[in-house]
Amino acid sequence: MEISPIEDLKIIPDIVQPYPDPSVGREGVIVIDNGSFNCRAGWMLKEKPALVFRNILAKPRKDRNKKDIEVATVPVTQIGNDIVNIEALRLQLRTQFDRNVVTHYNVQEQIFDYIFTKLGINSENSVPHKVMITECLFNPNYCRSLMSELLFECYDIPGLSYGVDSLLSFHSNQRGKSGLIIATGYHTTHVVPVLNGRMVVENIRRINIGGSHMIAFLHRCLQLKYTFHLNAITLSRSEVLLHKYGEFAYDYMEALQNWACLTYYNQNVKKIQLPYNQTTAAPALTTEQKFEKKKELSKRLAEINARRREERLAQDEELLMQLQQLEESAEDGEDIRDGLVEHSIKDVGELKRMIATVNSRIEKARQKMNAPCAGGSQSQLQSDSDKLLQPPPNMSVVEWVEETRRKRDAIIEKRQARRQRKQDLAKRRTAAAQERMRIISHLARKEKGSDDFGMRDEDWDVYKQISREEDSDNENDSERLVEYDIILKQYDSTYEDPLLTMSGNAAELYQLHVGVERIRAPEILFQPSIIGSYEAGLAETIDFVLKLFPAEQRGCLVNNIFLTGGCAKIRGLKDRLSREMREMLPFESRFEIEVAREPVLDAWNGASKFCLTETFRQSLITRPMYEECGGEYLKEHVHGNVYFPTPKDCGDQLTG
Repeated sequence: MEISPIEDLKIIPDIVQPYPDPSVGREGVIVIDNGSFNCRAGWMLKEKPALVFRNILAKPRKDRNKKDIEVATVPVTQIGNDIVNIEALRLQLRTQFDRNVVTHYNVQEQIFDYIFTKLGINSENSVPHKVMITECLFNPNYCRSLMSELLFECYDIPGLSYGVDSLLSFHSNQRGKSGLIIATGYHTTHVVPVLNGRMVVENIRRINIGGSHMIAFLHRCLQLKYTFHLNAITLSRSEVLLHKYGEFAYDYMEALQNWACLTYYNQNVKKIQLPYNQTTAAPALTTEQKFEKKKELSKRLAEINARRREERLAQDEELLMQLQQLEESAEDGEDIRDGLVEHSIKDVGELKRMIATVNSRIEKARQKMNAPCAGGSQSQLQSDSDKLLQPPPNMSVVEWVEETRRKRDAIIEKRQARRQRKQDLAKRRTAAAQERMRIISHLARKEKGSDDFGMRDEDWDVYKQISREEDSDNENDSERLVEYDIILKQYDSTYEDPLLTMSGNAAELYQLHVGVERIRAPEILFQPSIIGSYEAGLAETIDFVLKLFPAEQRGCLVNNIFLTGGCAKIRGLKDRLSREMREMLPFESRFEIEVAREPVLDAWNGASKFCLTETFRQSLITRPMYEECGGEYLKEHVHGNVYFPTPKDCGDQLTG
């Protein structure tokens, strides 16, 4: 399976364009596709916009800790492609949009400053060019009024015209006079019916689902799947993954079943490698250095084990002293119930048994500690280390290594079985837990002669007595396991150090397996309920819009279904929509679905072409017209919104 490196957004800062452009001149029109995700700006007659940038700005916060500085430094505001690292300034990003409507005009003014500066316009106190700008469908009059006021009053432009991005894209692709536009945006998706060159305003429907929701959902899914890489999975990287690997499933439920199949998963999963800095390998050691290192390691092992025995011996001796004091107090007739409870002991008989157990444990520990002292502590440790690295006299090296490996595997299996048993006992309904409870109940009935075990507090003592486990076996297993590892490191060339193996496979821990998420994130456009939205999906909305028209008009619409917007670039949308249309239309109905040539740039291209027409010149709002009719005034044309004047009473209430 091919592993692809993670891709970050590659942002190149914009340069200042030469002005005036010889191919445009001073009478050229500035075309701005003011999208809620990307802003595209440039001159008419050009093949592509001069500026394409994220419609955001980042204004760093003032450092409140630097209060002693006399001259207050103003934070530098970064706009568009000047923000090279978006994630570093994620919490400081600002946009002029609320969903797809411009509401923050202080941000919009700074965006305009950026556009006009990068286009090279250096005229003083004005922009001597007409402006063609896009707005959202059904843009509120109040918002349009503020936009016109900003452009006329602040930049003193000579003329202004508004258009709708989806209608301009429809015009750019020359799709005819009637059709059904599916405009997928960053925050919303619109279903726009067009008849005889004019959109049918009363039948337009909006879905509040767009590319931002897909990116956020994919981002959250990957973060929940890989909690260890929470910081490495950023929104910017999720955006790249969505556009590169995301796709609409032709049949979502069938696709989910396919992804549940291991073979299909292995064939289609995309493995993405996150940044991983592998530690440099240590320099190679000579044979003598390796031998000395292993010798020192075995010596340290013996010293560590001896120190641990001393610590355990001291703890046992202190425990024995406390238990003997309790025994003496009991012989003197004193009340020792609190002491027994402190040590989880039931009665005096159990106290005596526990004293005997601790005594036996202390004697064994002293025997182990005194064994090396017969020949001198330091020399004996050294001789034990040497003996550890030598095979027994009655076995060959090969047989000794094989026997060591077998013992090591047996300890590992025993440890795994013990760990699994603990997990099973922690769960109530496992076979191990039920068998244990059966034994406890049997012992309780045998001891008490009743079937009401568990109803009294003292029954807990029976459970504690049965549940005790000796830790000496675990400690001895750990010591032997370390010894076996030392032997295998020296004599077995095929032995792999667990630490080195873990380090070698660390790169795999930094991989993202993008599987079912590829279809799950785009699916929210057809099933918004996946993210908790109660709105209808795209297919249901199209069906609802079509039923608002008579049969003959419905045929004109479905014969020219046009997909545009950023989400139209995601693979599989056309095929998925074809399947949905086939299900909702009558048997053998004809329909045609086409995707825009450039779903992202076609709105700007359509606006650029529109500037060459007579309709554009008639739709211009001049400065005198703005002053006479107000900022909300709009000249209607086939590629723009319908103008609904604000009632005077409502206007008086707003101004009042």
